[in-house]
Amino acid sequence: MRFLSGLIAATLFAQPALAQCGGGFNSFVKGLKAEAVQQGFDKSTVNAFFKGVQQDSAVLKADRAQGVFQKPFIEFSRRLISANRIERGQAMSRKYDAVFDRIEKQYGISRGVLLAFWAFETDYGSFQGDFNTRNALVTLAHDCRRPDLFRPQIFAAIELYQNGDFDPARTTGAWAGEIGMVQMLPRDILENGVDGDGDGRVRLKTSAPDALMSGAKMLSHLGWRAGEPWLQEVTVPAQMDWSLSGPGKPRSVADWQAMGVQARSGSLANLPASLILPQGHKGPAFLAYPNFDVYFEWNQSFVYVLTAAYFGTRLEGAQIYDAGNPTPGLSGAQMKQLQTKLQAKGYDVGKIDGILGAGTRAAVRAEQVRLGLPADAWPTVELLGQL
Repeated sequence: MRFLSGLIAATLFAQPALAQCGGGFNSFVKGLKAEAVQQGFDKSTVNAFFKGVQQDSAVLKADRAQGVFQKPFIEFSRRLISANRIERGQAMSRKYDAVFDRIEKQYGISRGVLLAFWAFETDYGSFQGDFNTRNALVTLAHDCRRPDLFRPQIFAAIELYQNGDFDPARTTGAWAGEIGMVQMLPRDILENGVDGDGDGRVRLKTSAPDALMSGAKMLSHLGWRAGEPWLQEVTVPAQMDWSLSGPGKPRSVADWQAMGVQARSGSLANLPASLILPQGHKGPAFLAYPNFDVYFEWNQSFVYVLTAAYFGTRLEGAQIYDAGNPTPGLSGAQMKQLQTKLQAKGYDVGKIDGILGAGTRAAVRAEQVRLGLPADAWPTVELLGQL
């Protein structure tokens, strides 16, 4: 179910003129070995790391089967957020209270944020994935969908192996190569791994303090603003300029209040914020503060990010969101039809996958403006018909 945890830049390593993806798998592995030696790894270490490496067809199948992200926010969030997950989150908060206190003091990250990731990524560590991590990384680097993301992770895994923190034959995790309770890629572990329990090692699979402290450091590294909120539910007026809504469109709280946007409970933070309407102006509404953007560095799926951010607030006492009465959306097949029509009009919607991603939302909003419809970026049957 997981999309991609941890956005790693392709520039982490200088890339020599070797095959970057595709071709024969054995030849590809041979090229990786040569590149690893060029980077300064001992040849015997490299040979030991790659001994027995295999292409994993199950990894490719998982990479291409992420239909869960086609679900709209209300359905998706209700599926992921259960009473059991809330109760377990509260129990974990009590059990590791001292760890969360350290995190809040050192990194300024509220416990709900990490509890939500911990819950969604591995159900609080109970299922961390059973894919061989080395094989998964090499398979995904060989595949030509996102080689620049996964190739550097292989060399980071070699470094972890060299340090005694990775077993090529036995280390397992998610299909996308993430390891541990909060699912971190090898490069992230190298850069942000923290020995939270003081045993002298970073064990993200077996030590909750290590995993939580490492996840907090990673979020801080990605730009989390200490002590600030990330998401807040709001109410919106019946009429306003809906084109002002959407991620990445911050305005002052005073501006939003002047337009009739109000906190559903409590008071709004004095920070720039974007108005998020995941299912249009008749559905749930949130203000997203600057820290909300950091979530997209952890995971690139809008519906996952919003659900994780909301769950973080819920674990800290926020009420169940008001689902409102949103206009019915499109089925998966209709969404693909919509994306095809938008693409034909010249919009960049990315892959025709039935997922309401950023490109599709932007194109929908532009067409709503053109057609005189409420420009809230929520695709409806009416819009599809008019296109």
